Amino acid sequence: MYTTAFLDLPPLLTAGGTVRLPGSKSISNRVLLLAGLSEGTTVVHDLLASDDTRVMLEALRALGCELDQQGDTVHITGLGGKLAVLHAELFLGNAGTAMRPLTAALALLSATQGGVFTLSGIPRMHERPIGDLVDALRPLGCIVECTGQEGYPPLRLAGGQLKLSAPIQVRGDVSSQFLTALLLSLPLVSQDQALTIEVVGELISKPYIEITLNLLARFGIQVRREGWQRFIIPQGSRYQSPGHIHIEADASSASYFIAAGAIAGIDEPVRIEGVGNASIQGDIRFIEAAQAMGAKVTSGPNWLEVQRGAWPLNAIDLDCNHIPDAAMTLAVMALYADGTTRLRNIASWRVKETDRIAAMAKELRKLGATVVEGEDFIEVTPPASQGEQTAWQHASIHTYDDHRMAMCFSLAAFNPLAPSAVKAKPISVRIDDPRCVAKTFPDYFEALFQVARTHPDWIPVITVDGPTASGKGTLASALATRLGYQFLDSGSLYRITGLLALEQGTDLDDAHALEQLARQLGEGIALRFDRDHIWVDGRDVSEAVRREEIGQAASRLSAYPGVRQALLELQKAFRGLPGLVADGRDMGTVVFPDAALKVFLTASVAQRAERRHKQLISKGFSVTLDEICADLEARDLRDTSRAVAPLAPAADARKLDNSALSIDESVDAVLGWWVQGWPHVIVRH
Repeated sequence: MYTTAFLDLPPLLTAGGTVRLPGSKSISNRVLLLAGLSEGTTVVHDLLASDDTRVMLEALRALGCELDQQGDTVHITGLGGKLAVLHAELFLGNAGTAMRPLTAALALLSATQGGVFTLSGIPRMHERPIGDLVDALRPLGCIVECTGQEGYPPLRLAGGQLKLSAPIQVRGDVSSQFLTALLLSLPLVSQDQALTIEVVGELISKPYIEITLNLLARFGIQVRREGWQRFIIPQGSRYQSPGHIHIEADASSASYFIAAGAIAGIDEPVRIEGVGNASIQGDIRFIEAAQAMGAKVTSGPNWLEVQRGAWPLNAIDLDCNHIPDAAMTLAVMALYADGTTRLRNIASWRVKETDRIAAMAKELRKLGATVVEGEDFIEVTPPASQGEQTAWQHASIHTYDDHRMAMCFSLAAFNPLAPSAVKAKPISVRIDDPRCVAKTFPDYFEALFQVARTHPDWIPVITVDGPTASGKGTLASALATRLGYQFLDSGSLYRITGLLALEQGTDLDDAHALEQLARQLGEGIALRFDRDHIWVDGRDVSEAVRREEIGQAASRLSAYPGVRQALLELQKAFRGLPGLVADGRDMGTVVFPDAALKVFLTASVAQRAERRHKQLISKGFSVTLDEICADLEARDLRDTSRAVAPLAPAADARKLDNSALSIDESVDAVLGWWVQGWPHVIVRH
């Protein structure tokens, strides 16, 4: 999962391959609540791991449910409709799928069984209206207090005395989550009579209500529907655990990969697993919209395959009431269409994680699109061609702490394919706060990079070179973490070769044998790096390669041209999306001479010796500063005077003396250079 402040996406050229989607947020949180209200234990399989499900699980635990989670499977022993605790303060983040139904359920339980409950969230949650649900609960006798602004969280639920004789009315034209909240909770108080919900006005987002009704039936509640205006919950309804239930993948999340296939599935399709034509989710009808724009789609019960069909995409005029969340993806697909795309009946966008109509319009304009927005519609005309140039613009996309904004606008990285971008220079897209995708799809960007392809020269590289003990590995690793990029510790490849040579008894003076061993790293020996750990054929060698004798062996064998050549192509192969930070002694001069940013890290011998001395002492080695100074000077001489790729800064390297800098100060200095140079540090070809 990305934890970076921003993520720079290089231009992308094609998409193809397979992606497995996480579970649906809408289904996951409905199932969790129903399991929590049921009697007995429900085993939930393939649960989405996200911020929204996390806060729902924490809330259920706080309310007394027993939870046992192993990976994406969770055993939930429910309350059987009876409160186990009478006071709880629940923090629900920005999860509307937790706030709305928990408000209704706890208001009804508090009114019948006593208890006081407070529900709050992040500041944006306190800006999302809940007044229509509150207005439906108060006439029933529930005491619901808005402790901040009236009609908005935070809320205090403090008992009451229920009056259920009259039909329960709720507005349907603001958010279907209010109706879902009532449908999920009213069976708790249906023992003495049937309960009727009447929808006032037109019901929006009907497919989400269909999900709710489908899941209620799985838990034993058979709601009778009269059109979309009346819903009757039978007298004596009781939640019954289905025992086991599987969460299907999120159809809204599928929309981004359907779009990627429609835009860039040129040589092979994008295959999406976990959701298909048997889905109970309304957003699966996004397929129809994508097909209308030109996508070629084939499907099965649990899979989809999407390829480019019409190109450019067809502009469409569509009522999107049936796919309100997925329709956001259409707005970005419109950048690749021939003409103006109009998306209608999307007023619910205004009350989501952000005002999505306003946000979408503002960010699309940054890219060069012409946008018209209304109270319940948006019109998007793609950037226009200007001779051989294009009106597409580099853009830093503000995401408004809205997961769908981040995921939608990642598709703009395919801009070199846009008809209006032919012969024009591709542009870079920066996604601010990519962490927000954790709400529903924590590994979204990793999944995107599994199927996206581009020219290797377009993948940005930052190199950090320098002498032994200058701190280049620590700096490079921290930079990779801050940027969300791949990380290559080139020195570790030499250290791994040295480790294997010593373990296998290979003579360190046998250049030919060492070269053959080095070639195996790129062929028969599996390597894996995950920031702080190095794995060789499944064995963690992170500590072993840091031993002093291994470092000395690495320094000796790095002088052999055959070894260096053997590892050169292996190092180049680490260049992968979305970018790479590589450290070593010749990364910027030999391995990646086209690197977007080259850093040459230096420090005085005395400072480097002091750092190395602290490292060795902490590991129990008895060594003096003078001995370390002498060793470093010998290594420096050997590195700078070797016949092949002697240690020296690249002509265009930025020099950084970190003798008096902390690691954070060094990282901030390099990031400052990167930010100052964006977007041209990425798009240089």
